[in-house]
Amino acid sequence: MVDLLLQSLYSGILQGGLYALIGLGLALVFGTMNVINFAHGELVLLAAYIAYMVEKSLGVNPIFAIPIALVVVCLCSVLVYWLVSLIREERELNSLILSYGIAVILTNAFLFIWSADPHSTGSDWMQAGVVFGPLYSMRSQVLFFVVAIVLLVGLWWWLSRSWYGRAVRAVSSNRNAAKLMGINPHVTEIISFLIAGILASVAGVALFSFEVIQPSIGESLTVKAFIITVMAGMGSIPGVLIGGILLGLAEALTATLYSSAVQELVGMVLFLLVLFFMPSGLFGVRERRG
Repeated sequence: MVDLLLQSLYSGILQGGLYALIGLGLALVFGTMNVINFAHGELVLLAAYIAYMVEKSLGVNPIFAIPIALVVVCLCSVLVYWLVSLIREERELNSLILSYGIAVILTNAFLFIWSADPHSTGSDWMQAGVVFGPLYSMRSQVLFFVVAIVLLVGLWWWLSRSWYGRAVRAVSSNRNAAKLMGINPHVTEIISFLIAGILASVAGVALFSFEVIQPSIGESLTVKAFIITVMAGMGSIPGVLIGGILLGLAEALTATLYSSAVQELVGMVLFLLVLFFMPSGLFGVRERRG
């Protein structure tokens, strides 16, 4: 029983790294524009299907699909931004409705192109086992957990040290004051969407490398990303990582100790508990005081 519990915790942590990678793109756009991009999960899924097509057509490791996914997903992300930027009134609500409509269109496009059949990688290298004592995982899970940590640290450094990163933080804090300081908010918003597209591309390839993909999971990915964003608090990258790991652990422990049928419900319960007891998120209040 102890080994089973340790394995569940280990799997939950690895899964949490993927959730954090998915959630970070949504959190960045939300923090910059106060826009919830409900098409974010579908963009992640688009990258996953690109990885599937590259593996199927060329017979290579799906990791080689990342450059193609970067181009396609980033272009789609910029297109979403352009459509959102056309909204002039009640931007938050109307952009939410618009992005949800884009998500529905993408989901139906996936159904039309790839049907509802589930797909998973056939790469032996990705599926090879990695053993740490009593703990077991696939190589792809460990690889992309490390990649997720590297990207999270890299984005934190970029936001805190680079000029454009500080400009993104300034726009997210006070858009009008940022304009007075000579910052073009439209440029920073495009940069935010591009970075979200990059993160979605890597997350999508990671998703395909160790999970089954099908058109219906895009909405679930968006919901998970939103839960992580709320749990993290505004502008907290460590909070996104911890929120993703908490969600991964909650799902893994629920599946091990009770039933996998209520995995999704546990995430929503965790989300409601954070909203009730810590409405500013796990790190939101501390970040503002700092």
